[in-house]
Amino acid sequence: MSKTTASEPGPVPAEDQDLGAAGSQLSTAPQEESPNLPALGVIGWVRWFWRQLTSMRVALLLLLLLSLAAIPGSVIPQTGIDVLKVAEFRKEHTTLAPIYDKLGLFHVYSSVWFSAIYILLFVSLIGCIVPRTWQFVGQLRGRPPAAPKRLTRLPAYTTWRTEADPETVREAALALLKKRRFRAHVAGDAVAAEKGYLREAGNLAFHIALIVMLVAFAWGQLYKSEGNKLIVEGGGFSNTLTQYDDFKSGNLFTQDDLDPFSFRLNQFTGTYELTGPNRGTPRTYQADVTYSVGAYGKDKRTIIKVNEPLQIGDSKVYLVSHGYAPVITVRDGKGKVVMNRQAVPLLPLDGNVTSSGAIKVMDGYRNPEGKKEQLGFQAFFLPTYGGKGSTMLSAFPALLNPMLALNAYHGDLGVDSGIPQSVYQLNKKNLKEFKDSKGELFKKQLKIGETMTLPGGAGSVTFEGVEEWAGFQVTRQPGSVWALVGAVAAILGLAGSLFIQRRRVWVRAVTGDDGVTVVEMAGLGRSESAKVPEELGDLAATLYDRAPGAPDPESPEDDRASVPAEGAEQK
Repeated sequence: MSKTTASEPGPVPAEDQDLGAAGSQLSTAPQEESPNLPALGVIGWVRWFWRQLTSMRVALLLLLLLSLAAIPGSVIPQTGIDVLKVAEFRKEHTTLAPIYDKLGLFHVYSSVWFSAIYILLFVSLIGCIVPRTWQFVGQLRGRPPAAPKRLTRLPAYTTWRTEADPETVREAALALLKKRRFRAHVAGDAVAAEKGYLREAGNLAFHIALIVMLVAFAWGQLYKSEGNKLIVEGGGFSNTLTQYDDFKSGNLFTQDDLDPFSFRLNQFTGTYELTGPNRGTPRTYQADVTYSVGAYGKDKRTIIKVNEPLQIGDSKVYLVSHGYAPVITVRDGKGKVVMNRQAVPLLPLDGNVTSSGAIKVMDGYRNPEGKKEQLGFQAFFLPTYGGKGSTMLSAFPALLNPMLALNAYHGDLGVDSGIPQSVYQLNKKNLKEFKDSKGELFKKQLKIGETMTLPGGAGSVTFEGVEEWAGFQVTRQPGSVWALVGAVAAILGLAGSLFIQRRRVWVRAVTGDDGVTVVEMAGLGRSESAKVPEELGDLAATLYDRAPGAPDPESPEDDRASVPAEGAEQK
């Protein structure tokens, strides 16, 4: 008669906790040893420190510290990203700036303390992976351990008697376990089987993937480059540092790392929804460019769209922005042209491309007294003006009713002071306002073809037309593919280590005192789970069909054999 045993929950006796080889090596986690502090010498302390550094809890702590350490880099302006913002922060926070300098908070990702956390995490992961990998390879090359002497100690256990001989039962059990993808072999009077090695493989894959991600991120940060360039239709760009409007790069990046190429913006095309709730939403947003690779490369034509960059070597050219450049002609009081049909890009302020900027006449202009002077115009451009009395905001992003509003100044623009300034802003420190008849700032709204005549015979400004510009970002991010591979591998490895359970099953078949074969089956998992008893019950039921139960010797008249329970109960 079959018997399924289960014990009441409670503490396991100390003598039953040691199952020998059968209960060992269900994990590749290293055994922790408590240091004998009074006996530790220098070598002992070094070994103890290494064990702590390569432990899982320290690796998780370092990973948490790395995440926390990255927060200042996203909150405080960084010199490697925006030098102007750092300069503004220093002016506004004269007390905090020196403290941040000493702590390295303006260059977090290259600071000593951030690098120390990064390197310690790297070493910790390697020190954790190497011994576990070696141990796991040893387990794969070995065989599942033989069955313990007393299978009744194990958490899941079932038994029955059968008239089949022990050899037949063992052969049937071996075939069944191999069919269920267990690694199985006959060891003495029992079949030993093991399954779930992918749990440890997933665990190791997760740790290796973290190292791949760390290396990829470090590589990407050290050798990355990113630059922006605004190009008016018909204009071009060559991939050299002097051509960029702004440029930032990693610490180990050199100019020789730039891919040699150039391109010209033939035309920007943007179309927008005219009606409905999505009015003004772009339908077409693309740049027609002609590019060439190398000094003598052939011209090729292509279309760059949002999220569809042009890739040349390791560099990607993204289309990131668009705007308008009013075409301006400026004459002095004698009618001499000092700015001839020049397209001046203005920066968008909203989704309808209301734009603002500055028009600067730096050379060639003389005032009515014949003295050299500079002109500056604060410009506002509306691609679709709502008409007289409407707000100074564009009603639509397309060029339906363009209007240019100018505020006029004269004097010194400050461009010769040696201090860098934005081309889109006026430095009014040494500028004077042109005054109208009421003594107020002279300003005017112009449509295409109209002219603004400056007071006192100071000259004129003509709004000739509008051209479009496109903003491009050229990025070089080495290691990004490896970072993606590492992230995917880490997710898969973590899923394997969480959802796959490593477990062992033993099937013992021996001849009892009355000459009838006694079959015992037991299972052991790395952690307490209902899966092991359920799986053992399913295996026992299948094996029972091949080795059916014998009549109970206590009830000879009952020749019915009982089938093992569907699921072996967990002890």
